[in-house]
Amino acid sequence: MTRVLVVDDEPQIVRALVINLKARTYEVDAAPDGATALQLAAARHPDVVVLDLGLPDMDGVDVIRGLRGWTRVPILVLSARHTSDEKVEALDAGADDYVTKPFGMDELLARLRAAVRRAEPVGQDGGDQVVVVETEGFTVDLAAKKVHRDGRDVRLTPTEWHLLEVLVRNGGRLVSQRQLLQEVWGPSYGTETNYLRVYMAQLRRKLEADPSHPRHFVTEPGMGYRFERA
Repeated sequence: MTRVLVVDDEPQIVRALVINLKARTYEVDAAPDGATALQLAAARHPDVVVLDLGLPDMDGVDVIRGLRGWTRVPILVLSARHTSDEKVEALDAGADDYVTKPFGMDELLARLRAAVRRAEPVGQDGGDQVVVVETEGFTVDLAAKKVHRDGRDVRLTPTEWHLLEVLVRNGGRLVSQRQLLQEVWGPSYGTETNYLRVYMAQLRRKLEADPSHPRHFVTEPGMGYRFERA
């Protein structure tokens, strides 16, 4: 069963989420503040975290950073903060998606399922062949879902990996912004280009020799992105 950690200090929201998630056979833990959330995450190892940013003891962005220090668990932010800057800050800290309050339960559950799918390992049923893509500075093993740079594994979040995988599998071809959003985040996405800007910047920081002048993750302004080996 998929275990969900719900982090929110509004009892009515926690109650609604717990009821709806348990009705769909999820296991649920709940935390009313950031400190409890970090303790529960370490003890219970959830498969996905639903996190409010407005917590009584610390900002939710700090909780994201705390989690990202040791885990790649998908993080779905649930917040009343509406501005683009605040969304970008949460995504930049390592969140995988952002749902604005008030929210529809069906939409939230769909995004949660998408976040969990992105984190699932590749199936070994013969449909995924071993593919290793090498560049001058790093190597991408698509079957093992690993990236090596300078002799070490590069830690990527599930969303960073999924974005990298789509680009690498389409190597040399332009992948439109809409296609990337829909393949990585889901079919209901298409206009959240700030997600792409944030995550492309993170991939470049982790993999490009000079992130400000990328060789491998190329932007086609207004259209999309392209992965180049050389």
